[in-house]
Formats: sequence, C-alpha cells, structure tokens
Amino acid sequence: MAERSFARLDSDLTGVKLISTDIFDTLLLRKPVSERSRILEAETRFAGQLARGGFRVSAHALMDARLQAQKLAFRALDTAGGRGEVRTIDIVRRQLQMLGLPENLIEPRLGIEIEVEKASLTANRPLGDLLRRHREAGRRVVAVSDIGLSATQLGQLIEHFHGTGLLDRIYSSADEGLTKRQGGLFSLVMVTEGVEPEETMHVGDDETADRDRPAAMGIGTVHVPRSRWRRRLSRLDGGLTELGRRMGRRMRGRTPPFRHEAACFGRDVLGPIVAEFCLRIWLYADQAQKGEDEAVLLFCARGGIGIREAFERVMERLKLPLPVRRENLMISRLAAARSAVVRRSPAALDELGREFAGGSFADVAQALSGGCEVPSERWRRRFVPAEFYALLESEEGREALAAIERQNDLFSRHFDAVRGGATRVLLCDTGLYGSTQRLLAAGFPGLAIETLQFARCNYKGLSEEHFPRVAGLVVEENLYNPLRIETTILRYWHLIESLFEPAVASVRDFGEGEAGEVVSNCGDIRHGVIDPAAGNAMLGSVLAYIDDLTDGATVLADAERAWPQLKRAIINPSSSDVFALEVGDRSVDFGRPDIVSTIRPDSGASLIGRIRLIRSHLWREGAIAREFSILRPALLAAVEAAHMLRGLSAQRYR
Repeated sequence: MAERSFARLDSDLTGVKLISTDIFDTLLLRKPVSERSRILEAETRFAGQLARGGFRVSAHALMDARLQAQKLAFRALDTAGGRGEVRTIDIVRRQLQMLGLPENLIEPRLGIEIEVEKASLTANRPLGDLLRRHREAGRRVVAVSDIGLSATQLGQLIEHFHGTGLLDRIYSSADEGLTKRQGGLFSLVMVTEGVEPEETMHVGDDETADRDRPAAMGIGTVHVPRSRWRRRLSRLDGGLTELGRRMGRRMRGRTPPFRHEAACFGRDVLGPIVAEFCLRIWLYADQAQKGEDEAVLLFCARGGIGIREAFERVMERLKLPLPVRRENLMISRLAAARSAVVRRSPAALDELGREFAGGSFADVAQALSGGCEVPSERWRRRFVPAEFYALLESEEGREALAAIERQNDLFSRHFDAVRGGATRVLLCDTGLYGSTQRLLAAGFPGLAIETLQFARCNYKGLSEEHFPRVAGLVVEENLYNPLRIETTILRYWHLIESLFEPAVASVRDFGEGEAGEVVSNCGDIRHGVIDPAAGNAMLGSVLAYIDDLTDGATVLADAERAWPQLKRAIINPSSSDVFALEVGDRSVDFGRPDIVSTIRPDSGASLIGRIRLIRSHLWREGAIAREFSILRPALLAAVEAAHMLRGLSAQRYR
C-alpha cells in the first residue's frame, strides 16, 4: 500500500534488499520554476555562447526550435504506445540541425542544461540522509528516473547536491529505453539487482509512475507528492513565461505588407508556413524511426504528393538526415473504404452513410466496386448503412462483393509493396478528419497506422476514437479559435487542399500493368516522375521559397510573420485577395464526378437573396468580398463575430 510520508522508510524494513528512489521532486526538489522558464533561461545562455562563437541565432529561435522538437518527439512516442523514451540529446540534436548549427555544439548545450537544472533544484536532505543510512546498513540504494537525461548527467546533479556515496546505481529511461510509467524500467532494475518485488521498496512523487505502477507489480511504495501550492506556482511561472514570449513577438514589429498576386502570396506567406510544416514532419518521423518497429513514411495521393515535393526540398536545402524510407501511395478514401468494407468495419458504414446520404445502395456498390452494375430493385432503395453488409452478402450482392474484393486485393498488393516490411506506417496527407487513417487501420488491423496531417478537425461529427493516431502538426481544433491564429485555416481549408494536390485524378480503381505491376487510374505518381507544381502557380511559388532557404531559423521567423498575413487575407479579404486565393471548383471524390465551387457563381439574386446565400459558399469571406462592396465591412465583421462566439463557446464547454 502506498503512503504519503517517509515514515515507512524509517521503520523496520525486514526483507527489503533494495530501495529505489525517484529523482526529480523526490531526491531533488524543484523550486517553483516551470520547465518553460528553465528552457528559456538555457536558450538565452546558449544564444550568448553562440554569439561569442560567431553564430547569430536568437534565444527566441532557439526556444521555438527546442519546443517544437520536444513536443513532436513526445507525440510520436505517445502514438506508439509510450514505449521507449525521448532523450534530451536527440531533442538538442534536432534543434541544432533545424537551425543549421554544427553538431559539436550538442555537448556544450547539454552542459548548459545541467547548469540550469542545478539552479532550479534543491536537495531533499531528510530523504538523502535516510537513504544513506540504509545503504550503510547493507541495502542496495538506486535511483530510477523517467527522464531524457542520461545516468551520467543525473549523477552530476545528485553529487552536486548530495555528494558522493549516496547511490549504488542510477537507472535512466533515456539510457534503457524503458520507463517506470510502463513498468519496464522497474522490471529491468529487479532483474539487474537480483531482487523480487517483495524485496523492493520504491519512493517517489508521481501518482502513476511511482505509486500505482510499482504497487501493481508487487513493489512496496512510499508516495511523496508535491504540494498543490508548488504545482500552482510552477504553472503560474510557466504561464507568465509564455505570456512574455507572446508579447515579445508583438514587440518585434509589424508584418510588412505583401503583393496580392498568387505567386507572391505563395512565396511570402504560404512558403514559410509550408516549410515549417515540413520541419514538423521531419521532427515526428525522426523520433518514430527510433522506435521498436520499422517505420515507413507514405505520402497519400493526392494531397500528399505536393507535400512530398515540399518535404524533400526542405530536407535537401537544410541538410536534414532522415533514415526513414519514403514512398508515394496510391490511396483515397474510396480505396481505404474498400479495405474496411472487406473487414465489415463499422467505420466504413459511418463514412459511407455520410458520403452517400440520400443516395441508393446501387450508388454505393458502383463506387466501391469500380462500376459493377446491380440490377436488383433492392439495390435501388435509399442507402441505409446498417443494412449494407447484409445486402452485400446476399445472393444479389455476390457480384458487387467479388468486385470490391478484387479491387482491395490489388490495392493490398500495392500497399505491401510500398511499405516493404515496415509495420509502423506513417501516412502523410493534408487533413482534416483522418478518414483514410481510420478506414485503412480498420482494414489492416495488424499494422500500426498513423497519419501526419497539416490539420486535424472533426468537422464530420463522427467518432474521434482514431484521433490519438492522427496528428494535426499545425492545427488540432474542431473550430476556429480566435486565440489560436493557426486555426484560421479552418475558415478556408480548401486553400490548403488545392495548394498540395497535383493535376491528377483521385484514385478510384486499380488494375495490372504489362509487367503485372499494380496500376491505378491516377497514373504514375512516383516521386520524381510527377511534377506536382505543373499548372499550380501557388505551389510553384512555395517551392521557390523553399529553394532559397539556408537555415531553419529563417523558416521559423518567416512563418511567425506569415500567419497574421494569412489570417487577414482569409477573414478580411480584399477583392485582390479573392483574385489571388480563390481556388475554383473542387471535386467531391469518393468515386463520384460531382464538383463544388468554393465561391458559387453570381446567381443574379436580389441583395437579400445574395445575403442569404452567403452560407452556401465554401469560402464565405471571399464571397462577401466579391459580392458586396458597400456592405463588405459590416458583413465580414458579422461573420467574424459569429465564428468567435462559436469558438469561444466550444472552448468554454469543452
């Protein structure tokens, strides 16, 4: 049973051969200084050290790179089930690589990390004295920590505060690739030390890692949590630090205006935003390849094709290493739905029900089968998802089912070929809901399939069960949030889709080529064969920005300036903005020829009629700027106010 004081350690411990202790907030007590404040202090010191060595990189850029590297490393780890650990040395290495700094600066930067830690810690003398007495009495005393620092670095901190001779050994999750929170590190300690659970006593502050997990393994525990006021002071310190950073951004000056041509907008605004997105893909994938499972990065047709082109150019320009195999994947929601239908997954019914609302069973069968005719009158009834699988398995559905299975077999061959032997599949796509991931994961349950997207948003109102495996690397919100500038893109998502999609057909059906290879109606989309920027001036200008890059610090600074420009152009567009950003007709896909317009053609309706039609446009703000000259300011203000109220209300009741 867990306790909340050291009393159990100071009592009779007959039969206990090993005492293990957590380090941070247990053996070493943190002052009420947040992690964010410690990082800022370290990066400020590092910036000064760099300046003395001839490198001009601001503490702001260093901190942004560090925070992004750290956040995405933990995200990749958590998606894989939390197995392993994020090492501080890897975070620092990625930070330096992003900014174009030499890797021989890793050790000096880690040295600063240790010095800042020393300044933010104090010794827990009562615990240290108690552990020392137990060690002198013949018991083994070890430290066990879930942390990104190595055992050597932890030893430096402990000796600084407690002197030598306190511990027999230090076990760090960063060194061992196992953690307390998963239990693996405790198992390793007991095997290495040659003790049984009942012969072990562990002391620590964390409820899960230091109390519940070891107790479930039969290890005696002493729980010593931090006081609430210390936690609150630490959170307050972190909040004030972040507030200071945001105010500093505003003080750095106003964003210069840009010309309204599409090419200029692509280069000056979307270029930095896309380049930063590519850096985030790299950060995530670099951590993923360190896991137990072999990983592969697959770029989904169609949007992933443009992303791949930008990504490869960013990797080349910034000389970023990534030992992860990359391939383009002939995939669509329709192709992924077939794999889920073959498995009779409820996820497929959700998607089909939404896509074919008001359609017939025959419409669904023809799309999934690649055009198979179903003459039965039962198939011409209105589509009811709950009845689909039974009808598909009936005598009247035999031909359609066989065609669906043939199409899925061909796709499976292609999927197996591009992923090789990898079992951790990182899909890369534009977004939003992650339907492809949800359907593909249902169709291939033996694989760990996750998706890296520009944005993640549940605009469909369907299940979010798959969301832990769908990472919106730029945006993860269901609604526009006026407090988060990146969510502006949700107001005009079709701009991102059209930016990355090449002029190729959506994947509908598969066949075999002359050599027996799997081919698709989309044609040959292999990297280097297709030019995603052909006929896409906006993407071409984004790539032109990337081709001129010299370091990641420029990307981070330019992206910071670009976001306010993008927000203004989307939510308060001028007629020039509409001309530059209007993307025209968009295909509905899912095996259907239907198209929709982002801004519908002028209907010739009356003023009141046109106002009522605003909601029917995919880019409402663009439609207002085009349709209304006098009422434009008032209507745009009303739309913004409605979005703000909706977003803030959703945040309040989340």
